[in-house]
Amino acid sequence: MVLGGRYPSRQRPVGWTARSLMDLTLSAQELQFRNTVRGWLQANVPPPWTRPLRDSEAKREYFAYLRDWQRTLFDGGWAGISWPKEHGGRGVSIIEQSIFQEELALAQAPDRLGVIGEGLVGPTIIAVGTEAQKQRFLKPLLMGEHIWCQGFSEPDAGSDLAALGTKAVLDGDHYVVNGQKIWTSFGHVANWCLLVVRTDSAAPKHKGLTCLLVDMKSPGVVVRPLRMMTGDEESNELFFTDVCVPESNLLGQVNQGWGVAMTALDKERANLGTGLYLRYKRHLDSLLERAKTMRRAGRPITEDPIVRQKLAQSYLDLEVFRLNSLRTLSGMSHSNAPSPEGSILKLYWSEMNQRNAQLALEVLGLPGQSWDFDDGRWGYNYLRSRGNTIEAGTSEIQRNIIAQRVLGLPRSY
Repeated sequence: MVLGGRYPSRQRPVGWTARSLMDLTLSAQELQFRNTVRGWLQANVPPPWTRPLRDSEAKREYFAYLRDWQRTLFDGGWAGISWPKEHGGRGVSIIEQSIFQEELALAQAPDRLGVIGEGLVGPTIIAVGTEAQKQRFLKPLLMGEHIWCQGFSEPDAGSDLAALGTKAVLDGDHYVVNGQKIWTSFGHVANWCLLVVRTDSAAPKHKGLTCLLVDMKSPGVVVRPLRMMTGDEESNELFFTDVCVPESNLLGQVNQGWGVAMTALDKERANLGTGLYLRYKRHLDSLLERAKTMRRAGRPITEDPIVRQKLAQSYLDLEVFRLNSLRTLSGMSHSNAPSPEGSILKLYWSEMNQRNAQLALEVLGLPGQSWDFDDGRWGYNYLRSRGNTIEAGTSEIQRNIIAQRVLGLPRSY
């Protein structure tokens, strides 16, 4: 288990504060919460999906499978559990939220179809949205009726969100939007989009942005799936041509979209460690078991000292990630809010997973690259991991956030 222990530190690292001391011993209430979650998941997690997603019919059925799971979570009261009770959540603590994520991973529950809506869009609407927006959007989001995507990245802006060029002009009681977005996860299945647009071209680039809630079925919205090297079409291009968005769908204040977007991104990066640690540990355990069956040059591959050293390093990297996740969780349990320190975790796990995916192919050799070996999962994981250092903010952006907002270093020009 990740949670439920004490890990005091003899040395105080740079940036240490009183809230950094990791004391995650679970209270009686938290233990009861864990038992309740575990019992419900044991009774409700559906059989795992095993059919390859190699045709459109299989993908449609898988989407329905994930939507059914989201509705099961909602009906059981387990969707948006960290949200305030008045908005359909349970109002659980940061620790309880992490317990829930850990139990989901342990139960090998299906992926969350509404992960962007539940973890990013919903909390942002709760934070800055109007009462009418909360009434309109939050419940359908939790039920899985509304699937959200996030229209942030653009072809000409790269990792510099503030350099975006998609424009919105107010015309009477609606905005007219023109522009393009790219790398939009869930764009091909989403029916709503949290869109960042430029509403004041004369203002400094961070000052003229606005966030809109856009119906993906609006005339003028075109979605073009991007086929990744894994064969998946999980990312998309979005095109907006004279798209009309009601002024009532303005999220936050006009020209204050940068702050709204940063609120959304901080929530996206926060509190990921628990579930990710267990997923990556399962991958490493599987690699260790598979490596024991492999031979090279007539000898078991696990007798190769270089292979043993690399596997040991992978184990140590995973432990570093676990402990850093606990440290961040401890800090969040005191502040009950995400912080820029979440960028440390995002940077670490994304690059760690890439190293471990490459290690799997080095250990397994040519068979590991075959789509006929272990259902192709080793090659797939390697190819998919390439996106880890791009999605949710590139490694370069994460290093800038850490330098400026965590360490207080000056900007470099």
